[in-house]
Amino acid sequence: MTERNTSTEAAPNGKDRVLIFDTTLRDGEQSPGATMPFGDKLRIARQLADLNVDIIEAGFPIASQGDFEAVRAIAAEIRGPRICGLARAADADIDRAWEAVRESDRPRIHTFIATSPIHMKYKLQMEPDAVLRQINRSVRRARSFCEDVQWSPEDATRSDHDFLCKAVETAIRAGASTINIPDTVGYTVPGESARIIRMLRERVPEIDRAVISTHCHNDLGLAVANALAAVEAGARQVECTINGLGERAGNAALEEIVMALRVRGDALPFHTGINTGRISTISRLVSSVTGFPVQFNKAIVGKNAFAHEAGIHQDGVLKHAGTYEIMRPEDVGLAENSLVFGKHSGRHALAAKLAEFGIEVGENLLQDIFSRFKTLADQKRVVYDDDILALVDDAAAGDGEQRIKLESLQVSCGTVEPKTAEIVLLVDGERKKGSATGSGPVDATFRAIRELSGSRAHLDIYNVSSVTRGTDAQAEVSVRLVSDGHMATGHSADTDTVVSSARAYIHALNQLDIRSRKARPPTEVRSAG
Repeated sequence: MTERNTSTEAAPNGKDRVLIFDTTLRDGEQSPGATMPFGDKLRIARQLADLNVDIIEAGFPIASQGDFEAVRAIAAEIRGPRICGLARAADADIDRAWEAVRESDRPRIHTFIATSPIHMKYKLQMEPDAVLRQINRSVRRARSFCEDVQWSPEDATRSDHDFLCKAVETAIRAGASTINIPDTVGYTVPGESARIIRMLRERVPEIDRAVISTHCHNDLGLAVANALAAVEAGARQVECTINGLGERAGNAALEEIVMALRVRGDALPFHTGINTGRISTISRLVSSVTGFPVQFNKAIVGKNAFAHEAGIHQDGVLKHAGTYEIMRPEDVGLAENSLVFGKHSGRHALAAKLAEFGIEVGENLLQDIFSRFKTLADQKRVVYDDDILALVDDAAAGDGEQRIKLESLQVSCGTVEPKTAEIVLLVDGERKKGSATGSGPVDATFRAIRELSGSRAHLDIYNVSSVTRGTDAQAEVSVRLVSDGHMATGHSADTDTVVSSARAYIHALNQLDIRSRKARPPTEVRSAG
């Protein structure tokens, strides 16, 4: 049964509906170093469903066995959003994508091929007529599996307009129900983005049979502006990612698109179905999983997004929040960092607080989080919402296979040399004790861990950020390691920065070990779009 095209239906308030296509798990994961473990992909997919996105592009199934398994698991579990798999214009890609998404109650296949002169000549080495034939063939093959087929002309914004129109017309006649126009290299500007959409609407026969989508990269810092310009011109689907994650400079940020449409409904008469109160929670999850911190002044989800330091601003906000705040922190799920719990708080209260955040955990993980909470409550005078979220991330990081575990750590540092670390690890159940010196306590700790574990992994990224304010704040640490072509990110939070660093390093080592034992090669197939 063919579903109605809801993208053009007017809402009760007269605003057109804009579909939100989240590609955090596909394009976002293509950020160098942002590869996500299987379990974390499922966690993010669940949060995306809770956020109420319309489409989840869960991955690129032919890229690797791991990607295929993740897409298939998401398709089997997640209900509500459409689950999409990406495929090049090749039979094997399309077949693999269908195998991955077929268990979804709302499967979609997204296939693409380049249409710009530079891509056709140098990458595809195909003549334009051959590209048109491949578009027809690939879309028809995808359409033979499911009714919901999306097609993209890679590097559309640098394509010849006459040829782009022919390509779009070919895809629609072959059965594509969504036409996505990607600014693959972040080249376009807002006026041009709008003109391309208008041009397609005016020149392509039967264009109304398909939803027009936009996919903008941020190489010139214009991704959100370009996407909004496309919406004004008639696009009714926006491809975006949480925190703007993506290759090179990233993609249009979901949170910025959604809140721009919500806050400026007077100038942008469109609406989405996004549950904006969940934005901050999933932003934090994606940052934690990838190890990519959100810059403090990032729009919507940065720590300073609702902070006011200038005296004149503070005075205005105290008198009326609307003087300097165009949206409320609670609109995106941010609560003031007020005291939420103390050391006498109970397990059921903690479970209720997690439910407020939209976080569901099993009994074993809840007990782990509660134990960590009790320890933290003894160490800190106050416990904030962000502290609890950090505890959840830390517990989830340790919820799985752990070949290496930290038993104890003692460091010596200061102005007197040497800086030393004495550490006890459990490695495959065997207790190992060792020590090392370094340029500082963290360096010494990492050296000691490498010596005891036998690892020679290369430290690619080490990042420390404060979860809340104050000298008793938890330090949230992300560590990215590279070994034999594999890459893994570990994270942890603790009031002791060195302890947090050690646990994050060990978490990354355990992730590397899991990947090497699965003997899964690094992803060679990369997509653009």
